[in-house]
Amino acid sequence: MSSTNVPLKLKAVRSRAVLVPLRRPVIAGIGRFDFWPLVLVDVETVGGVVGSSYVAPYRAAAVPSVIAEIRDLATALKSTATAPFDAFETAMKGLNVIGVSGVSTIATSAIDMALWDALAKSAGLPLAVYLGGSLGPIRAYNSNGLWRHAVSTLASEARELRAEGGFSAMKLRLGNTHLADDLAAIRAVREGVGESVDLMVDFNQALGLGDAIRRCHELDDQGLYWFEEPIAYDNVRGYAQLAHQVRTPLQMGENYYGARDLFTFLAAGAVHYAMADLMRIGGVTGWLRAASLAGAAGVQLSNHLYPEICAHLMRVTPTAHWLEWVDWASPILAEPMQPVDGHLTAPDRPGTGIAWDETAVSKYAVAT
Repeated sequence: MSSTNVPLKLKAVRSRAVLVPLRRPVIAGIGRFDFWPLVLVDVETVGGVVGSSYVAPYRAAAVPSVIAEIRDLATALKSTATAPFDAFETAMKGLNVIGVSGVSTIATSAIDMALWDALAKSAGLPLAVYLGGSLGPIRAYNSNGLWRHAVSTLASEARELRAEGGFSAMKLRLGNTHLADDLAAIRAVREGVGESVDLMVDFNQALGLGDAIRRCHELDDQGLYWFEEPIAYDNVRGYAQLAHQVRTPLQMGENYYGARDLFTFLAAGAVHYAMADLMRIGGVTGWLRAASLAGAAGVQLSNHLYPEICAHLMRVTPTAHWLEWVDWASPILAEPMQPVDGHLTAPDRPGTGIAWDETAVSKYAVAT
C-alpha cells in the first residue's frame, strides 16, 4: 500500500487482447457471436500499484484500433498523477479533434477504470468503499441467454438461467419480423419459468418508429418489465413519442457516449428507465456523472455489462436499479463473481476485485 501523502504517478500502461468463448452464443440483429473480444488494461504506478480493467468492443476487428488509442493516451498520461478526473479531461480535450465518441471514449474508459482500481488498491479499500459507499448485494437479472434463436429452446434455457444463481429476473431478445414470433418467444419463456419471473425484453434497435409504435402497443398487455431499445438509439424524438404512447416503461442507454447523451434524453422526456455501459459512458468517472444526472431526475439507473465493476458503482448510485449479469469475462478472471439468490455482491478486497488468470489469458490471447 502506498503512502497517502505521496500521490501515485502513472508509470506504464499495458494493453492486450483475448478472444474468449461464450457459454451460449449471442444471436441478435447485429449478428452471431460465439466468441467475445476483450481488451485487458493494466496501469502500473511508480509505487508499484497496478490497476486493471477491460473493455469489450464487440467486433474482434475493432480491437487493434482500440489498443492503438489506449497506447496513444498512455503516452500522453505517462508520469502524470493518478487522478482519473484529470486524466479524463485530458483525454477528452486531446481527442476532440477526431471526435470524442466511439474509439476515443472506449480507450479513455479503459484507462479510467484501471486508474480508479489503482487508487482504491492504494487506499486498501474496495472501490465502493473508496467512493464513500459500502459493499452489499445488488439485485440482478440474468442476461446470459434468451437470444433470437429457435423458440423450441427458450423454455429450457430460461429454466437454466433461473437455476444458475437463483434469479427471479431475466432478459429476452425480441424484434422478430412478425409479431407472432415475438409472442411465441414470450410464451415459451413463461412456460419455462412461470409468470412470477420479471421479464425484460430487448429489441436491439430492430424496429423503425412506426413499427415500434405498433409492436409495443401489441405487446403492452404481456406484463413485461421494460421495452429496451426498440428503435435506433439516437432517435431522441422517436423515443419521446414512444414514451408517451406505451404503458410498459422504456429502457435505453447502453449506447450513450458520456453523460451528456443521458441528459439529452432526460430533457426530452424520452426515457423511463436508463442504463449505462462503462465502455461508452466514460468508465467510472463517466458513470459517476451520469448517476448524478439520473439521481437528480429521479430516473432509475441500471448497468449494461461489466458487472464486476458495476457491483461497486451501483452501491453509490442514488437511483440504482438492476444489475445486468453476464459472465462473458469470467474465463480470464482469477476469481469470477458468483450470483447468489439473484444478487451480486462485489468482493471485499481492495480495488474492483478484477485480477487475471494469466494461464487463461495466454490460452485466449490474440495478436494485436
